[in-house]
Amino acid sequence: MARINYDDQTAAAYKAVREIPREGLAEWREAIRRHLSPVPGMTVADIGAGTGQFTTAFSDWFGLSIVAVEPSAAMRAHIPRRPGVRVLAGHAGALPLPDGSADGAWLSLVIHHIADLEAAAREIRRVLRPGAPVLIRQGFGRADGRIELVRWFPETARTANTFPSVEHTCQAFAAAGFGRDALERIPETYPAGLAELLDQADTFRRADSTMRNLTEEEFLRGKERLRRAARDAAETPGPEPRTNWLHLLVLRPH
Repeated sequence: MARINYDDQTAAAYKAVREIPREGLAEWREAIRRHLSPVPGMTVADIGAGTGQFTTAFSDWFGLSIVAVEPSAAMRAHIPRRPGVRVLAGHAGALPLPDGSADGAWLSLVIHHIADLEAAAREIRRVLRPGAPVLIRQGFGRADGRIELVRWFPETARTANTFPSVEHTCQAFAAAGFGRDALERIPETYPAGLAELLDQADTFRRADSTMRNLTEEEFLRGKERLRRAARDAAETPGPEPRTNWLHLLVLRPH
């Protein structure tokens, strides 16, 4: 059950501000390469594909066949249609895929939208070929300043800290026969500076489940915090790039 109603307006906001420029995903590309061992022709299920950022990235990076599964019609409408990409309506608990048809599953910032994680784990196990991994991109543990929105809007941690933990996620997947293979924290970077993030703050509030739960006072305090930081960055020669850190959890069937 999504924490946001991904209607047309929300999907457009998500597309505008939540997708990371491809050059900022270099560390993710290499981490995925290590754990997936991709070769052209493999099929990966992008579950909860959103607007298709990683659908197209997997296709471009590795020449894979991608099945993008997304429950929101508004979000699906933004996924590019291209050779090697199939876009299907569905969700983690009811995947429109045959048994044993995928060489890997990718879930990016989606497990907190899944109402029954154990049922989803069983369904993911059904569609995977023997030995195929599940790769989960998520913020786990207590949300801290290494997550960019928490850095400027610390009250977003109030919602983020309700998301499934590593332990809960591993337990849910263990019931479906998966074991934890790896857990890493991966950086992603943004070429645009803090001034652009400030300009996008209102759009972020429409597109992000943690931002939606801020009070007006909390949101305005965060914008002022960000405004001061953007002013300081503008006066600093060669400021550090914006960086966000999330986890990659890798699970494999026993």
